[in-house]
Amino acid sequence: MPRVFQPLLFLLARCTRHELIRHIEFLKAENEILRSRVPQSRIMLKADEKERLLKLGESIGSKLVHLITIVRYDTYLRWRRNKVEGRPVKKVGRPKTSEQIRELILKMAAETGWGYTRIMGELKKLGLKPPSKTTVKNILREAGHDPGPKRGKGTWEEFLKAHAETLWQCDFFSKRVLTRTGFRQAFVMAFINVATRRVIVSPSTLKLGDGWIAAQTNSFFERIQAAGLEAKVVMRDNDSNYRLGFDATVEAHGASVRPTALRAPNENAYVERFVQTIKQECLDHFLAFGQKHFEFLVSEFVRYYHECRPHQGLDNQVIVAGATEAPVTRADQVQCESRLGGVLKTYRRAA
Repeated sequence: MPRVFQPLLFLLARCTRHELIRHIEFLKAENEILRSRVPQSRIMLKADEKERLLKLGESIGSKLVHLITIVRYDTYLRWRRNKVEGRPVKKVGRPKTSEQIRELILKMAAETGWGYTRIMGELKKLGLKPPSKTTVKNILREAGHDPGPKRGKGTWEEFLKAHAETLWQCDFFSKRVLTRTGFRQAFVMAFINVATRRVIVSPSTLKLGDGWIAAQTNSFFERIQAAGLEAKVVMRDNDSNYRLGFDATVEAHGASVRPTALRAPNENAYVERFVQTIKQECLDHFLAFGQKHFEFLVSEFVRYYHECRPHQGLDNQVIVAGATEAPVTRADQVQCESRLGGVLKTYRRAA
């Protein structure tokens, strides 16, 4: 019986061997194709990857010379000698940029908008050895910064940020009021400071004229000087009413006028947003019986706007902060205060 099964066992073993050889040839061909797609000619292996290849290669022995493709067989033998002799693994490649240098590069780019060459010069001035140009470029690109220097006049956002403290925007708004002669359109001028969001609103008029606009512009400069504020740039849109002496009056006070570009309402967005707010939250809820009533509504809202209304652009702070109150711990410690018949509401700590 053993003589009957022995040839069969040899046949099965031979088939299994041929099958394994075909598997190996297929994997080698697949590996060569994949290696041809790798952009770099030399693949750097990690320590654990080298250890894995050494462990698998021990059972193969010298036949590994026909299999290994990721590195040369001589390199594999050197790895094995170093492991046997206990030599430390030699690190290859450039040293990694320290996290402190990386953070400093990104800090300079975010605060100044400098290009990579200027940043390298600043690092050297600070006594730090800067990384290579390519490394600094890659660090800036990975963080979303343009590695090149900024050129030209800069963006509109940069202009607003640079001039916000002394930049004011101006606009007209109006409301129909009931007078003895019927409904008339009452006009006012609104000025807003871009940095603080502080608003100054003029008295109303039923007829825009050169003298009235010049008088309200003079009054605006007197009010900000009394409050310790300053205006170096006053922005306006291209309304024809500004031609009635507005520009000359502003320039007489040492400030410059910056008209908005045509079809660019966002350039005057701060005062436009205030006009929208006062209309939606206050004026649209009332029928104004005369100019005095209209001016009362406007003045009450401006007080509310300064003292009670949190502003998202100011991190939800009020413009004119009052005394700091202790934090509330219960709902019954808070009370709702209303103005203008409940149209305007705010919450304060109960007395």
